[in-house]
Amino acid sequence: MYKIQTLNNISVVGLKKLPRESYEIASEISNPDAILLRSYKMHDMELPESVKAIGRAGAGTNNIPVDRMTDIGVPVFNAPGANANAVRELVLATMLMCCRNLGRAWDYARGLEGDDAEISKQVEAGKKNFVGFELPGRTLGVVGLGAIGVKIANAARALGMNVIGYDPLITMKSAWQLSSDVEEAISVDDLLSKSDFVTFHVPLVESTKNMINPERINIMKDNAVIMNFARNGIIDDEAVVSALDSGKLYAYACDFPSNLLKDHPRCITLPHLGASTGEAEENCAVMVAEQVRDYLENGNITNSVNFPEVRLGRNGGFRLAVVNSNVPNMLGQISTDLAEADLNIIDMVNKSRGDIAVTLLDVDKEPDQATMDLILNIDGVLSVRCLGE
Repeated sequence: MYKIQTLNNISVVGLKKLPRESYEIASEISNPDAILLRSYKMHDMELPESVKAIGRAGAGTNNIPVDRMTDIGVPVFNAPGANANAVRELVLATMLMCCRNLGRAWDYARGLEGDDAEISKQVEAGKKNFVGFELPGRTLGVVGLGAIGVKIANAARALGMNVIGYDPLITMKSAWQLSSDVEEAISVDDLLSKSDFVTFHVPLVESTKNMINPERINIMKDNAVIMNFARNGIIDDEAVVSALDSGKLYAYACDFPSNLLKDHPRCITLPHLGASTGEAEENCAVMVAEQVRDYLENGNITNSVNFPEVRLGRNGGFRLAVVNSNVPNMLGQISTDLAEADLNIIDMVNKSRGDIAVTLLDVDKEPDQATMDLILNIDGVLSVRCLGE
């Protein structure tokens, strides 16, 4: 029986992927094998030694001490792309709100007073203050062409916009899905200089912190719109507000309200709605539950932010899953211990990522505890599990 601890409410649709005859799931549970969470901040949490995996029902993992998990051999899984449609729809809606001044116009209409005839008179007098512009022919710059960025780029093309994208680490999968007429930017600065709208879909790391700053705003087109539904900290908010006040920028929309932003007439600040749809929450929970289950039961790794992708089909025998430091001669030492225990390797795969390596081995007989201890005691081995037949 595997034990799963939930640190946030996880969609029931996702939890159903963990069959109750094999999994015990609770928010309070002793010696959990895995932890599932959404936004819970784990950095100060004392992690039970029993934990073998962490699953984040979402894309970002800033709330998880990923480096510490890597050091102790615990993979952190996320759900990239599961909320992509939700974010795409929000970005498209926000572009329309910005270019048609819908937020300010709605506030104006809600403040009208008098009888209906007087309101109608005020409407006709005031509408000239909210004249906007249309999207076709405008250029959208997309920084980050992962699952979300690609969907947004393709949708903008369908609306008649020109699209320019920047992502030096774009995957082959994303490249295949991206519309062929999306222009490639050679740098962030190149993208900014050509875009009427800019949207960001990158993680918050040292290289993306304050990616939009006073210097970069200066090279942007006049009356450009900035949108940030990725992570707080990617945009220098003070620099953006200064540019809005001076008339350099037209509007700013983000998911991260603050006292500086929330009442500004040209800011649209939303309460972190990027993935806040029932469908997105279910998709994220399903994806991460399936990935954690596959790791616990088979040792396979999909969508881990700190471990390599590893997959080995079940071909008979008993499976060993070994996590170790990525140093020379680990396979040699492991196979030697198996040979000395008279265990024959039926099939195996070894993958590495940075300082971590994972080896899955199917052997012809069940290893005894003494053999497991020998492998665990190899210098550099972080964990070893026998996953049965």
